[in-house]
Formats: sequence, structure tokens, C-alpha cells
Amino acid sequence: MSSLNKDKLQSLLADRQPLCLSLYQATHRHHPDNQQDPIRFRNLVKRLEESLAQSSHRGEADALLRPYRTLADDASFWQKTQEGLAVFSSASGSEVLVLPRPVPNLAVVANSFHAKPLVRILQSSDRYQILGITLKEDRLYEGNRDALDVVELGAGVPSTITEALGEELTEPHLTVASYGTGVGGPSMHHGQGGRKSEVDIDAERFFRAVDRGILEHHSRPSGLPLVLAALAEHHDLFHKVSHNPFLLPEGIRIDPIAVSADRLRAEAWALIEPYYRERLAKLIDQFGEARAKNHGDADLALIARAAVAGRVSTLLVEADRHDPGHIDPTTGAIEVGNLEHPELDDLLDDLAELVMRMGGEVVVVPAVDMPVKTGAAAIYRY
Repeated sequence: MSSLNKDKLQSLLADRQPLCLSLYQATHRHHPDNQQDPIRFRNLVKRLEESLAQSSHRGEADALLRPYRTLADDASFWQKTQEGLAVFSSASGSEVLVLPRPVPNLAVVANSFHAKPLVRILQSSDRYQILGITLKEDRLYEGNRDALDVVELGAGVPSTITEALGEELTEPHLTVASYGTGVGGPSMHHGQGGRKSEVDIDAERFFRAVDRGILEHHSRPSGLPLVLAALAEHHDLFHKVSHNPFLLPEGIRIDPIAVSADRLRAEAWALIEPYYRERLAKLIDQFGEARAKNHGDADLALIARAAVAGRVSTLLVEADRHDPGHIDPTTGAIEVGNLEHPELDDLLDDLAELVMRMGGEVVVVPAVDMPVKTGAAAIYRY
């Protein structure tokens, strides 16, 4: 069982050993809602079986379905799910991903893995991260307008001040001065520097260590905007020591440990939404300008040919839309069909995969914000 990240997505996209089985399911975190999840999972596995029965690879069915059947019988697994589940199987092996977001229930047998739900989670334009930090500990969250989840910190990111500074935690430095008229006179302990200065020194060093780790292990790999959640008196110090270009100037002035994740999500979305709207408006304007100059398209057939040639720099894809079919990865020719048919996938999924393989950017956009009705809008490199 693994968590989703860009490296995992690229690994799945690189596996093109026919056949590739993809199963997506919305799941539940808590009892009693999660009791029905194994039943729904078995129903989706049955759909995979039916598709394989129509395939020219019927002899491989048992081996390809074995990871699904094993998971269906794993009672402990179904007690620790989150919002979604993705399970993949091919001749190269299998992969189980527990997802922090709901996904549509889907079972697909095709010549490549169905990846668009994962692309949406990783590349939706409304995603962000929150760094919650106090003088003692820090937490990282990732979310969008609808949900927020705790992120497991990378190996190089300290989660507490003790972990960051260890034995280097500052201790009070005291000297003893003798006051009196002679030997044996009364002595007085005199502190060199107060407790406040000690705390400030440790806080600055802790904040620097956290900032460095978050930038290296989370902000740079994800490219997501970062919102600081901390008490008001800690914002200036953290911004002073931070070298993270993804850190937004605005932040949440609150004790991040004392409030719920839903409160943090609401506060963060109020800050992120203007950036999201601005970025989306720029992308839509760029598409309009490119299309006017014949450097952009909304026609799926034209986009497919351009994607195969490596000409697509940015692709806007409509979320939660499925256009059954297949794109020939060599010619870009489109074959329209039924998503239930083996060896056919989703045209938009194939488009997104082609663009990412060629180094282009894919942005998954809610239907209400899409500038076209075809489900895809491409900006060309040339």
C-alpha cells in the first residue's frame, strides 16, 4: 500500500504492458460507513472479470485479478481506508494507493493504466499546502476547497523543536558574582540574558530547520502554494528566516494545533481562492490568445495529433468527464468506443497521459470553469 505522489504517477504512466487493469473506488474512513466498501469493491472486480472475458488476453485473467481478490479478503485493510482507493495490476506487478480524495467508481481494462483521477488529485488547480507551526512542533497539511488532510513529513523535516535542535537546545547561562565586603560575603546569581532571548534564539533556529525541510521535501516537489498557520507573533519571524518562494505573504493567524482541520481549510481557502481564480483566468486568457493565433485547439482529434508530436505545452482537462475511446500513441489517431470494452480507455485520460509524457503541463479544471465544451483545451508550444 502506497501514498500518491508525482513519482508514483510517472511510474504508473510508464507501465504500458497490455493488459493494464485500473480500479477506482470511493471509500470511507469510519464505521459504519466503511462496512459496505468491501462489497462495492467486489462488484467492481466483477466488472474487471467481465471485461477480461471479452479480451484476447483471457489466459492472463487469473494472474491479473489475484491482487484484487487478495485485497478483497483482507479485513484489516478495510478498517484503515481514507476517501478513495486505486488498485492497479499488470504483468509488471500491482499497486494499491489509498487516496485522500473521493474518486468515481470505475473499473477499466486497457493497454495502459487509467490515470486521470490521479492527475486530478495531483494537478488540480485549487490545491495548496498549510504549514502549521508553534514553538514546539509543526504539521503539514494538503488540501483544496473541499477537504484537508495531514501530510506525512519527509525524512528530512523535523516535526518538533527537540527533533530539530536536539542537544543544541539553548540552556540558560548563569554566572555567579559575589557581592559583599569580603571573603564569605553573600553571593548573588546573575543571569546573562533572559529567558525570552533564549526562546527567541531557539525559535529562529527551529523555524529555519523546518523551512529548509519543507522547501526541499514538499514545496519544490509539489510546486504548491504554502500558507503559514501560526500565532500572530510568530509570522514575522518565520517570514524573516524563510527562503521558500512558495510561501504566501498572507497567512492564518491562529494556533494551528488548537483548531480543527475544517477550520484551517476554510481559513486557507479564503486566502487561496483569489490566487486560484487569478491563475485560472490567466490560463484561459492564454488559451484564447493561442487559439486566435492557431497555436491552440479545443478539437480532440487535433489536440491528439499535436500531443503525439510533443507540441502541447499546457492542457486544460475537464474534471469528472469520460469520453470513451483510445488514442494511438504513435499517430494520435482517435478510436471512439465504449469505456466498458477491453483495451479502450478514456480519450481525455489518454490525452493527459500523452501530454505529461512529452513534458507538458496538465491542469484539471471543474466543468463550470472550462472555457470550451469539448472537455479539453490545449495551448501549443509552436
